Amino acid sequence: MLPERESEIISDVKKYISDNLPLGTISDEELEERTEELVRRHIGGEYCPIETIVSMVGQIYSSIRGFGLLDGILSDDAITEVMINGHENVFVEKDGKLVRLERQFESQRRLEDVIQRIVGLAGREVNQASPIVDTRLPDGSRVNVVLPPIALGGPTMTIRKFSKTPMTIEKLIEYGSITKEIAAKLELLVRAKYNIFISGGTGSGKTTFLNALSNYIPKTERVITIEDSAELQIKGIDNLVSLETRNANSAGAGQITIRDLIRSSLRMRPERIVVGEVRGGEALDMLQAMNTGHDGSLSTGHANSTHDMLSRLETMVLQGAAGLPLDAIRRQIASAVDVIIHLSRLRDHSRRTMEITEILGYEQGEIKLNPLYVFEEDESSTLERVSGALLRTANPMQGVQKLQLAGIRDGI
Repeated sequence: MLPERESEIISDVKKYISDNLPLGTISDEELEERTEELVRRHIGGEYCPIETIVSMVGQIYSSIRGFGLLDGILSDDAITEVMINGHENVFVEKDGKLVRLERQFESQRRLEDVIQRIVGLAGREVNQASPIVDTRLPDGSRVNVVLPPIALGGPTMTIRKFSKTPMTIEKLIEYGSITKEIAAKLELLVRAKYNIFISGGTGSGKTTFLNALSNYIPKTERVITIEDSAELQIKGIDNLVSLETRNANSAGAGQITIRDLIRSSLRMRPERIVVGEVRGGEALDMLQAMNTGHDGSLSTGHANSTHDMLSRLETMVLQGAAGLPLDAIRRQIASAVDVIIHLSRLRDHSRRTMEITEILGYEQGEIKLNPLYVFEEDESSTLERVSGALLRTANPMQGVQKLQLAGIRDGI
């Protein structure tokens, strides 16, 4: 069957269903059955492979009850990110490379319908009065939506796909991000309740690494996770509370921020607080939690280097407490954060752990850093491919008190 004839049948059946079936009351199963019946009726005596019939029924059904074009994209495990810039421009990241799809949404109205369905599933709102929203799909995939008039080229949606299998340290070792020996050292740090910050640029794998690291938390502890949109997949911990922010409604009321959730979590007797990402004034509350007996806390932040992460933390704290002396902020950071793990996405699109650095304290107006592991490229590196390893520096680890309190004699 020619593609033109296939498109004609799909269009005719969709129109018939919209005009004649009670879509508000008909069940999903019945809709699928009626769709197949109508497709076969339109085909009549023409030859059509069963695979084509199944494909047409799926396209029609997903355009009515599913997410249309997105259904096929989301079911492709090789695709990690989806970028929709208006209904005609759909890009995906597949196997680390950006590709523009030939397929597109039928119209801007159709794309808007899909967006409203996605946002509504999570109980959120997006409209002209509130044109920006962060939400998630039922499978946990992270979604950002920006509508016109803010988005000049039409409705814009970005989806960071949710992995069906939780990220583990074993997988990070397999991908070459860290070695088995370094993983064993990180496990000691997590078990000994070191406060760990994971920094990196966009797409460097911060949440993925945080998820893997979180699974080193002892299964008997009470853990509170706090995120903009729930992504973490911590397995095996029974006493786990997952909290998620909420946007304001169309009347501007009901917003729950990460800052609100951190403050609330302190009254929930947490042994660990895991914050998906700090990006504003909540950094102050996070640091205060780390400094007031909630050791073992984990979080991530956007930064281009370990030093940059410290500078960004200072800026974020100032957003939460303008007028606080820089000296006091730096002392707070130095006493709260024990270790920073910096990640990066390199020129060959590989994600690597670039540095594991210990924070020693605050002296003479500066936060003292002690790099323990640093990524170094070797002679096999080229412009197209990065080759190298995360190597131990000559600097001994100095903050070993928590290791000793946990009964761990071996240092890092």
